[in-house]
Amino acid sequence: MKHALVTGGSGGIGAAICRRLAADGCHVWIHAHRGVDTAQALADDISAQGGSAQVLVFDVTDPAAVTEALKPVLEHTPIQILVNNAGIHDDAVFPGMRAEQWHRVIDVSLHGFFNVTQPLMMPMIRTRWGRIINITSVAAVAGNRGQVNYSAAKGALHSATKSLALEVASRGITVNAVAPGIITTPMSQDTFDAATVAQLVPMKRAGRPEEVADLVSFLASERAAYISGQIISINGGMI
Repeated sequence: MKHALVTGGSGGIGAAICRRLAADGCHVWIHAHRGVDTAQALADDISAQGGSAQVLVFDVTDPAAVTEALKPVLEHTPIQILVNNAGIHDDAVFPGMRAEQWHRVIDVSLHGFFNVTQPLMMPMIRTRWGRIINITSVAAVAGNRGQVNYSAAKGALHSATKSLALEVASRGITVNAVAPGIITTPMSQDTFDAATVAQLVPMKRAGRPEEVADLVSFLASERAAYISGQIISINGGMI
């Protein structure tokens, strides 16, 4: 049984990914920071459905906390599937953006990627098999007003994805990014009404978290062994 870690696993997209990877036969580590109760309820539900899941609690922006949480896990088994899904919005037009808004978003999405991914690399390399999937955004591909910080963080992940893919390709490890557009989650429902979605998305609807999870499932499988260093959009034809 392969072990998978999904950061931000208690959110809308993260939860769908956790459920799908568990259905695929993985033991899923559901990362949470503040949403611990939600993550535990998800783990309990996955277990009740016959899957295997546990909650892992840490702040992705705190390297020491990440190491402390991951060390006992890695002593028993490597994590061979990593989905870097943790990310936050703190939107403002750039002339009015505060320094803390910039740093907070960069810290979670970009520094969090390093803090979580780097400790997992050598154990993964030793197995000569791994899947790293970074969840980014259409904003990193096309930009978005009021999200210079978020676009910068996710765009940097695109570059990191391509470079890391080159470094580990000979070790049986693939690294890809999935860039969702408007996906139906509690966060997006407060931002995009039906009329806005119809205007922005050629398919005239928002995507479902399960559709993103299906793509992640494929990229995490043996079937995607020759796909690496790619930025794959899932946005209903927006771009």
